[in-house]
Amino acid sequence: MTTPLRRIGALDLGAVRVGVALSDELGLLAHPHGCLAAKPRAKLLEALSDLVVAENVGKLIVGFPLDMLGTEGEAARRTRNLAQAIANATNLEVVLFDERLSTEEAYTALLASEIVGVKARARIDEASATIILQAWLDARARQRRQR
Repeated sequence: MTTPLRRIGALDLGAVRVGVALSDELGLLAHPHGCLAAKPRAKLLEALSDLVVAENVGKLIVGFPLDMLGTEGEAARRTRNLAQAIANATNLEVVLFDERLSTEEAYTALLASEIVGVKARARIDEASATIILQAWLDARARQRRQR
């Protein structure tokens, strides 16, 4: 019997919600997987631990909010700290991945889908997580082809 492939998860860490995306089993395509409440932190970490087990996640990608010059500001420092807490809680490798412009790209995609207003605000975090994950999966595929 073969062991199922572990999925890759991605998180878009917001102050209110954490957007979640998961890869398919082959690690080729990202799919939205809803949102979790960002607070209280202990409850978020517990929910992420449960998600990792339930969805057979083997690695987490976290959107890393660098500024437009590519440097770390206060938001990046907070993200780095929370990413470490997530790694500790889930016992998984957590990879920080540049998320510049992912929220804008997600909002544009939602507008193109005619999802606006309150509905767009409710879905923006999971859409951003999906964009972050797909960008990471595509970058990994490019690296593999170049070898």
